[in-house]
Amino acid sequence: MKTVAIIGGGYAGMAAAVELAAAGISVTVFEAGKVLGGRARRVARSHQVGASAVDNGQHLLIGGYSELLRLMTQCGVDLSRVFLRLPMRLQVDPDFVLACPRLPAPLHLAVGLLLAKGLSWAERWALIRTIQLSKWRGWRLAQDISVAQWLSHERQPASLIAKFWSPLTLAALNTPLELASAQVLLNVLRDSLGGARAASDLLLPRCDFSQLFPEPAAQYIEQHAGYLKLAHRVKRLSVDTQGFLLDDAERFDAVICATPPHQAANILPALPALNALSAQLAAWQYQPIVTVYLQYAAEIQLATPMLGLADAYSQWVFDRGVSHGQQGLIAVVISSEGLHSGLSHDELATAVQAELHQRLGLPDLVLRQQVISEKRATFACTPDLLRPDNTTDVAGLFLAGDFTADLAGQGRGEYPATLEGAVRSGVQAAQQCLQYLRH
Repeated sequence: MKTVAIIGGGYAGMAAAVELAAAGISVTVFEAGKVLGGRARRVARSHQVGASAVDNGQHLLIGGYSELLRLMTQCGVDLSRVFLRLPMRLQVDPDFVLACPRLPAPLHLAVGLLLAKGLSWAERWALIRTIQLSKWRGWRLAQDISVAQWLSHERQPASLIAKFWSPLTLAALNTPLELASAQVLLNVLRDSLGGARAASDLLLPRCDFSQLFPEPAAQYIEQHAGYLKLAHRVKRLSVDTQGFLLDDAERFDAVICATPPHQAANILPALPALNALSAQLAAWQYQPIVTVYLQYAAEIQLATPMLGLADAYSQWVFDRGVSHGQQGLIAVVISSEGLHSGLSHDELATAVQAELHQRLGLPDLVLRQQVISEKRATFACTPDLLRPDNTTDVAGLFLAGDFTADLAGQGRGEYPATLEGAVRSGVQAAQQCLQYLRH
């Protein structure tokens, strides 16, 4: 039986492992941490926020995440149990609401745009015109530019940008408008608002992100003659005529490196053929995500499971009581670099707490708080960003992760750093690995 090592137990690595295991390949997953999930994982319970475990960040999923949902089903996950599925609803305080009703596409989007609240007629027309023109153009730009430049070309009012485009871009691309790729944003719109009605649904996880997919994937892998090694950091990868050797101890026929770019650069063999790739990965630019957990009294809840705040530190606010049954626990997400970057964790938590009190009427005191900062949460999704292929110049060595290029993308990627992008890359790497093993 052919053997493949997967370095990294995040969503990309576990997707690759499931795809290979289903094809009869013996896989071994090496994960440096004690918990599967990578940058979307369960964080050990903390006395600061009570007995319930939390996640290292909040990730918004949509019905258009076809590959992730397919693999979850393949691993035996009951989608109706692990997701709270809601029609698309983007609510940004103080008064903007875009809600898509349960109507066939494209009526759901048309009605949603026509009935959007908090917009003047000029703003409403500007939004409808830009989305319809983008759809007629096939969601493609002649040349990729920043979202800020694109919105300027489309004559979007500053008020509409603050209410809709800025919160949406930060949530989808985790990159400021001035730096973010307009083409990648259009790809997201194409597969959500521009897709089938169900593709725009919001999927709020009812469990932590390790339980959502990586842990069911681990069970699937073990049931298919695979192995998992947690708390095992691969320090050395070498290659010879007999295959690949990990840490001078275990030999494999092929390897998929599914770690973040900066870690992959340190793992790749010191071979001349990989020098350019290692340099590219080492120079990768990132954006942070900060999650502020505030534990209120159990009876405290938001008016809606998820809402945004315009012109605030707090960008998106989630009620974990509605989704996870963690009553009174509010999670606030702050994406990319910004004014908050210069604040300490305590200062940021205090500022967020004050905003929720002033803007949403939540109590001015919390029982407990916790701040989790992922400094390299995602890559900076900039215009015309060249991404590495899944294949490398060393036969049998592949890359997987949300940062890789699509097969037909000519060095570009369709998706930003999302769970779906990671899973698609993992599946793509596994399929190329299978071709290598067969030939």
